[in-house]
Amino acid sequence: MYQSDITQFLNQLKEQKPQLEDEQRRGRALLWDKQPIDLDERSEQQAARVKQTSYVYYQNF
Repeated sequence: MYQSDITQFLNQLKEQKPQLEDEQRRGRALLWDKQPIDLDERSEQQAARVKQTSYVYYQNF
């Protein structure tokens, strides 16, 4: 069965580093997987925000 050079490379890499997929999953969880949003906490945070003026850069004039 034909395997491309890239597939062969990836298979060799996985054989040399069996922990590679676990490290990738941990990295993905660190950067992309988010905790569920607590809606009560979010509404409290939004209520506590200070309203920004309409033209921010010239508010002192």
